[in-house]
Amino acid sequence: MKLLRASVLLVGALGLAVRPAHANLISNGSFEFGTFDSAPFDTLGPGNTNITGWTVGGDSVDWVGSLWTPEDGRRSVDLSGNSAGSITTTIATVSGQGYDLSFYLAGNPDGGPTVKTAFVTIGGGGPVPFFFDTTGTSRSNMGWTLENLGFVATGASTSVTFASGDATPYGPVVDNVAVNAVPEPATLVLLGTGLSAIVRSRRRRA
Repeated sequence: MKLLRASVLLVGALGLAVRPAHANLISNGSFEFGTFDSAPFDTLGPGNTNITGWTVGGDSVDWVGSLWTPEDGRRSVDLSGNSAGSITTTIATVSGQGYDLSFYLAGNPDGGPTVKTAFVTIGGGGPVPFFFDTTGTSRSNMGWTLENLGFVATGASTSVTFASGDATPYGPVVDNVAVNAVPEPATLVLLGTGLSAIVRSRRRRA
């Protein structure tokens, strides 16, 4: 009975250790904070920093308020303002540490193309495409889809950029962006080692 209790305690403790961290490294990931004029949306040009923690690039983006239903909070970002734009933020990272980027993707339902293209660039890596089909969606039913992208940091800071691949005023839309550290592989090894030791101990006592 004592051995069984010890096994449960070890598995429970190591189980806590291998759970992903939930401290979001992205500040203002839902685009709630900044200088917003309370219109249905603000069109922001290159170099603009009105969205706290983010810098606009490309042509322009639309910082959307009441125009449609966001995934989280009150705001979201259409990555195409007048044409294809981008937003970039920089987070503190640990070189060699693995991370998971998550975000919700939708598309401006007011015009084409039907399938929107967004590109995500992390650090010095190449752009990774994500696609969203707006068929059947509307301003009140955006069809938000959760997307994920894993990466390993190469330095003490890492840039994260979302860019539109659509040179129209109706682009991909992002909201609720998060970056979380993932468990270290060594923790998984520790779990396996601990369970193996328990099995060997039980065999010796049998």
